[in-house]
Amino acid sequence: MTVGHTRQWWKHAVVYQIYPASFCDSNGDGIGDIPGITSKLDYLSDLGINAIWVCPMYDSPQVDMGYDISNYEDVYAPYGTLQDMETLIREAHTRGIRVMLDLVINHTSDKHAWFQASRSSKSDPKRDWYIWRPAKYSPTGERLPPNNWRANFGGGSAWEWDEATGEYYLHLFAKEQPDLNWENLETRKAIYDSSMEFWLKRGVDGFRIDTVNMYSKPLGLPDAPIVDPKTVYQPAGLLYCNGPRMHEFLSEMNAILAKYGAITVGELPCTPDMAKVLRYVSAEAKQMDMVFQFDVVDVGFGRTHKYETTFKNYVLRELKDAVGRTQGIIRGTDAWTTVFMENHDQARSVSRFTDDRPEYRVAGAKMLALMQSCLSGTQYIYEGQEIGSVNAPKATYPLENYLDIDTCLFLKVVKERYGDNAEELEKAFTALQHLARDHARIPVAWNGKAKYGGFSEAAEKAGKEVKEPWMKPHPLAGEINVADQLDDPTSVLAFWRKALRFRQEHSDLLVYGDYTPLQLDDPKTFTFLKEGHGGSGTKAVVALNFTTEETSWRAPSAEELGFPPTSEVRFVPVWSTYDGKDRGQTLAPFEGRLYLVDI
Repeated sequence: MTVGHTRQWWKHAVVYQIYPASFCDSNGDGIGDIPGITSKLDYLSDLGINAIWVCPMYDSPQVDMGYDISNYEDVYAPYGTLQDMETLIREAHTRGIRVMLDLVINHTSDKHAWFQASRSSKSDPKRDWYIWRPAKYSPTGERLPPNNWRANFGGGSAWEWDEATGEYYLHLFAKEQPDLNWENLETRKAIYDSSMEFWLKRGVDGFRIDTVNMYSKPLGLPDAPIVDPKTVYQPAGLLYCNGPRMHEFLSEMNAILAKYGAITVGELPCTPDMAKVLRYVSAEAKQMDMVFQFDVVDVGFGRTHKYETTFKNYVLRELKDAVGRTQGIIRGTDAWTTVFMENHDQARSVSRFTDDRPEYRVAGAKMLALMQSCLSGTQYIYEGQEIGSVNAPKATYPLENYLDIDTCLFLKVVKERYGDNAEELEKAFTALQHLARDHARIPVAWNGKAKYGGFSEAAEKAGKEVKEPWMKPHPLAGEINVADQLDDPTSVLAFWRKALRFRQEHSDLLVYGDYTPLQLDDPKTFTFLKEGHGGSGTKAVVALNFTTEETSWRAPSAEELGFPPTSEVRFVPVWSTYDGKDRGQTLAPFEGRLYLVDI
């Protein structure tokens, strides 16, 4: 059984992630904003949301959509003002909804005053607030970066040459996102004061911590091993993640957060070793409350590069194993985990893991909702996921509509490597249509009958001029939108409401219970057992058909369920994604079921 899992509000909470630019535009300028978020709090409360996580709304040049912060203590003007944020926090609290912000402190924008000072001269007091290194030189005298690390965006170097001061600075992401030097105590104190305490004093309840395991870089910044011989620069995540002082830095941060009772969820990439993950989320260690492991959302990615893959290039066993790793971390430990299949960096789960053709996408969305609501850990939902949003179709959403920096830099690499080779460009477009971050950032469709999918509906109703959204609306907004689903009891939205309510009512079993995978080698169905936490003895079986066909399903044996082998097991159908009578051992396309089991 799980141990040490005391009930905490944030463990059985449902957290809804909001990408401000794409959520709701209140004034008709085509950009989502803070007042737009506030206007939808009642909708979120009705859905069953207990907390919202707001992606970066800080002042920013928006090179990486706000993850390049130029001032932690101000709001990006098109989103609103500090007063708007204070109103959002107050109104959310009035409805019993907590507010979490994104904490982006591995790097800043190159327009942040700290970096502007740092790059002004080698003698500036803030020079050491960032990571600067001299050039290396080849035997022929060619200037080279300090090591061969590849930046996370595109395929170029993680180092940028600064002509004025004659050194390189490190940027694990875009060149406009220089990495802060966490080895400097003065820098760390400034980070804690400006990015954390400033907002905690204004009532924020916690943080999602971006790239939380990248702050401590390895000694000497060694070269990464060559795993992609086609290019000079190599993926180096296993080197710069989980560095030697990471846990020291997080203990410092936690001492501040604890004063405010703030909760934390960390983004933890490149950490396949569960023992390392446990060091971050053990309750005793007091580092973070929970982390996002990427096992599930990385299924189907290419090995040397995210986009070096083809459509659904995985088998169901890989997804089962990924779920098992994220669920297994809390079994027999005092750690906690998270449940998510979408966020601002992921394409839509219906398109990736089921089938987004019209005849299947509702069934697929409901099945994934049932699966997630039955997994242990804190549940996270991304905007639009609750209505079954899908990737933009290739035929009606051309490549020029894709705006994300990761997409643009990937296409730049493809063109540099292959020129105007039509076959390679088409291959790249296919990969982007499957996995690009852009799909999660298309404006939410609130009303398919309103202009631009109702993204600026309130402004339109007020008679204001409404501009086209900053990113082209979804071509399926007329088919997949909130308004059409609000009062439809058969909709994906209605199913999510039911799923979240059911999850709360049975939290001992579904949130806190133990997970055991069954029939792992079945290539079509995903079956798992949940056992109630706290000695309740309740057991449930979840059966999921991941195909577009009717599929036979074998009910687990007494022995598989932990009963004496000769026992006669009763399967009591409790819940299905399809209406009507339970059809026994035949699952409809993308059907999901939950049974209570007993002897």
